[in-house]
Amino acid sequence: MVRYRAAAPDTMRLEPLDTMTAIYHRASGRTHLVASPVPEILTALEQGDATVQQLLDRLAAQYDLADGEAGALTARLAELEEAGLVERA
Repeated sequence: MVRYRAAAPDTMRLEPLDTMTAIYHRASGRTHLVASPVPEILTALEQGDATVQQLLDRLAAQYDLADGEAGALTARLAELEEAGLVERA
């Protein structure tokens, strides 16, 4: 099973901006503007490395998730991995 982890906390700075969140990624020097569920995913990964199912379980404990969210979450994780904000553990 693939496990994911957020980039090291000291490499990112998150700033909420109304309905968006700005994430400054120090390692790349890039600023990303993201919407939900990205901040929630990164917060859930602060609890430690997780598989997609474990991450879904963490998110479902706090949010009302629709069935079939595994595919959408996997797609978001791939995007975050490409941006350098999430990596495979």
